[in-house]
Amino acid sequence: MTEDCIFCKIAKGEATASVVYEDRDVIAFLDINPLEEGHTLVIPKKHFVDIWDIDPDTLARVTAVTKQVAHKMAEVLDAQGINTFSASGKPAGQDVFHFHMHVIPLAAGGRTKFSEWWRSSMRRAERPELESLAEKLSL
Repeated sequence: MTEDCIFCKIAKGEATASVVYEDRDVIAFLDINPLEEGHTLVIPKKHFVDIWDIDPDTLARVTAVTKQVAHKMAEVLDAQGINTFSASGKPAGQDVFHFHMHVIPLAAGGRTKFSEWWRSSMRRAERPELESLAEKLSL
């Protein structure tokens, strides 16, 4: 736990949250600043800063709980779509430096500001550019 991390405090029960799921390793709770009704954050209880810091097994556990939360949103909120994402690093908009996954339910015909931003930011890439980049990024 990091002393000043609000998510660590929530995970340890030292700060208030509206919890929708909890087990030994993961906790999910409603975002205090929701983009849509039901916007939920899924976090590991152990402190990891971001995608580069979190271990693969814990990431898989967070992802599994994210899926459970999404299914519950479809059932209870009649969500017809779900945005899931995690921002890592200040340039990506991360403002709580404890790895977390956003799960945002959408009604039929709904769009979050995130999905609008995504669409407005897209550009068409040319095949040579993609091939060159793919070669550089190949694992």
